[in-house]
Amino acid sequence: MSGSEHVDAEIASQPDTWRRAAALAVGPTAEALPQKGERVAVVGCGTSLYMAQAYAVLREQAGLGDTDAFAASEFPFGRAYDRVVALSRSGTTTEVLELLQRLKGVIPTVAVIADPDTPAPALADRTIVLDFADEKSVVQTRFATTALTLFRAHVAAQSGTAFDLEKIVADARRCVSEPLPDGILDKTQFAFLGRGWTVGLANEAGLKMTEASLTWTQSYPAMEYRHGPISIASPGTVTWMLGEAPRGLAEQVEATGGQWLDGTADGTAGGRDPLAELIRIQRLAVALGARKGLEVDNPRNLTRSVVLSEV
Repeated sequence: MSGSEHVDAEIASQPDTWRRAAALAVGPTAEALPQKGERVAVVGCGTSLYMAQAYAVLREQAGLGDTDAFAASEFPFGRAYDRVVALSRSGTTTEVLELLQRLKGVIPTVAVIADPDTPAPALADRTIVLDFADEKSVVQTRFATTALTLFRAHVAAQSGTAFDLEKIVADARRCVSEPLPDGILDKTQFAFLGRGWTVGLANEAGLKMTEASLTWTQSYPAMEYRHGPISIASPGTVTWMLGEAPRGLAEQVEATGGQWLDGTADGTAGGRDPLAELIRIQRLAVALGARKGLEVDNPRNLTRSVVLSEV
C-alpha cells in the first residue's frame, strides 16, 4: 500500500464527482443555496475557505448579490446577511460548528458537508450532503472542488452566465492523465497566482503543496506578484498562473530564469478551465510528497478535522 493510495484515487475521480455535483444545481438541492439578490457570506477553514473565496467572487461578479468570504473564526457578527453558507467536509470543525450555533435563529444558514452523521445538520437550517465526494485522505481534493463545481453550476443557472460542463469535465480528465511538466519535480519553490475567482484557487494550490509535500510555496493575486514577490523568482523556482495572466508577466518571470507555467493557456478553445488545472497541482503535490517518502494520505501534524473543543 502506497502512502498516497487514497488521495491518488480521489484526485482521479474528480471528473465524475464534478458531473454529479453540477446536476444538483437545479431542483431541491439548489433551493438551499443562496438566491438571486441575497446578501451572502460563505465561510470555511483551510481548503474550504479558499473554495469560499472563489465562490464569493463568482457569485458577486455574476450580479447575484453582495457575497463575502471569511475564515469561520473571523466572521463579522455585526454585519447583516440574508444567508450564510458554511463549507465543511467533516461537519465537525470547531470553528464552523460554533459559528452555526451562534447564528441559529439569527441568520439562515446552509451547511455543505460530506458526512451527514455529524453535528452540522442539527445546527444549520439547511444541509447539502455531498457524500459521493467524501474522502479517506486527510488531504482534501475532490470534496472541495466538487463543492465549488456545485456553486459554479448554481451561479450559472441563476445568472445565465456560461458554464460548459462538458468542456470542464474533459479538461479535468486531461489533467488527471497527462504527464506533469518536464523537470517540475526538481524545483524547490513555487508561487501560485490567480485573478478574480482564481485567487482562491491559487491559495488552495499553495496549501495543497504545503500539506502534501512540505514544499515552500506562496500565493498572490497575479497583479500583486510584481510588487515584491517576484524578487524570489530565479532558476529553480516556478511561477504557476491559474486563470488569465496579466500582460507581460510571463516575460518578466522568464527573465529571472524562473519557470513560468500557465496551463490554462494551453491552446484549446477558450483555454483550460482553471479548476481543472488545479488537478495538475494536486498531482504534483502528491508526487513531490511521495518522492520525499512522506505519508501523503496522513500528513504530519494534520487530522481530517480540527476539533478544539465541544460545542
